[in-house]
Amino acid sequence: MGKDTILVVDDERNIIELARMYLEKDGFTVVGAETGTEALRKIETEQPILMILDLMLPELDGWEVCRRVRANSALPIIMLTARDDDVDKIVGLELGADDYMTKPYNPRELVARVKAVLRRGYHPQAENAEQPERYSFGNVVVSTDTREVRVGETPVDVRTKEFDLLVALMEHPGKALSREQLLNLAWGFDFYGETRTVDVHVAHLRKKLAVSTITIETVWGVGYKLVEKD
Repeated sequence: MGKDTILVVDDERNIIELARMYLEKDGFTVVGAETGTEALRKIETEQPILMILDLMLPELDGWEVCRRVRANSALPIIMLTARDDDVDKIVGLELGADDYMTKPYNPRELVARVKAVLRRGYHPQAENAEQPERYSFGNVVVSTDTREVRVGETPVDVRTKEFDLLVALMEHPGKALSREQLLNLAWGFDFYGETRTVDVHVAHLRKKLAVSTITIETVWGVGYKLVEKD
């Protein structure tokens, strides 16, 4: 299938059918999967442009499905769960999910979020011809075409959203950006969750950049900015 196919993964068939009804009204083709194993198989056979993924699944849970997909793909993922837990949200986003919704949800909002995530594409920084392929600040170099981060000559292992957040900061060196701005820039749409997600990602990036000549400085009452160390 491919071009306009959305994969909806949920062990409740009625949830799949509800999403199908609203998404197909907007011109998408919807395929369903009721287990994590089936989801991974249908990613290969159906080549969807986005996956809506429930966390609580038989065989493989949503976290494991997300982890395996992110090991070799930038397929956009919206996580869907009955659990309204900030820890779940942060773990899901850390694994590379692009958005997170809690059941019960408004199906019209789901469609809106699908469209918002798809506006990002797979890796907008690398695919946008007008986007620079390299950012350099201090002794840190970020390559958007290969999605690599280096401190001097040493590669730094960063996760998907850590990379996107670092690019957002690299685009505005020395400028204070609010958490809302960073969510919009790094996630590519107006995020509906807690802005504490930014704090978690910043904390991880700070540790990974600790040996570099730059740091992410807290601007109290505003957000964060990328600066060179004194």
